[in-house]
Amino acid sequence: MTAPTVPTEFRTARLLLRAPRPEDAQAQVDTVNASLPELRRWMLWAQEPQTLEGARENLARAAEAYATGENLRLLVWNADGTELVGSSGYHSLDWRVPKGEIGYWIATAHTGRGYAQEVAAFLTDYALNDLRLRRIEIRCDADNGRSARIPAALGYTLDARLVNFDVAADDPTRPRDTLIYSITR
Repeated sequence: MTAPTVPTEFRTARLLLRAPRPEDAQAQVDTVNASLPELRRWMLWAQEPQTLEGARENLARAAEAYATGENLRLLVWNADGTELVGSSGYHSLDWRVPKGEIGYWIATAHTGRGYAQEVAAFLTDYALNDLRLRRIEIRCDADNGRSARIPAALGYTLDARLVNFDVAADDPTRPRDTLIYSITR
């Protein structure tokens, strides 16, 4: 199976999910940098503050990957598209199976409102019913209880706990376990 054409914009009950654009760079820089103290613990890419130039390059690459179906990253905005809330999307896509992984992060100013679960629920439904994926995974650090609650709440099965699978994002001397959840059809 080849990558299908995927819309560049979706709406959930409270959010706008939109494919990345280079002109989103300032919003990404502001949102990521304001959330670095929390993101550093879980995200390798969040160890240093983002720059405007780096964000433009990052978003240009993300837009290209979206257009080819290689990686379907989505920026998560408030309903009217004026404030960046976080990011999510489909990663590690393999259209031969077809399968993919849903990743997500929510800006510190917007955590605790159920946005990550709302987005993951929408993306799970869309992946199963529209993209016809046969396997969807959500992976997280075993210490990240907030992140792990989401796939459990959405009916995913815990497939594995990979012991010492990686190192902590914020401390490469500390091994970490990775949880792998999935839904299959």
